[in-house]
Amino acid sequence: MTWVDQPMTASFDVTATRLLDRFADRLEAALADVAEVDYEGGILNVALDGGGTYVINKHAPTQQVWVSSPQSGAWHFALDAKSGAWRDTRQGQDLVALLTRELAAATGIDVVLG
Repeated sequence: MTWVDQPMTASFDVTATRLLDRFADRLEAALADVAEVDYEGGILNVALDGGGTYVINKHAPTQQVWVSSPQSGAWHFALDAKSGAWRDTRQGQDLVALLTRELAAATGIDVVLG
């Protein structure tokens, strides 16, 4: 896999912001009855009514999107330049797939993030 490995660029900022904007819009629409979604200052918080909070934010120094999951812990995702997917830097898991799977398990709702 080809990971982005360079200093912060405007391109990373725009790409990561668009990703978080899309996630916020879709999560607010899909989870309104089962979670509180708050997106402010580039940090997306998804507080599940059943307990647990996801925190998703961009980390400029590493050009990664970081996720704190109440189900699976901390994750760091980098943009795979070849596929355009955000992949976990340790195991290569896809960000959208991980969140979709975990949120469905926690809420019973299939959220379309991609």
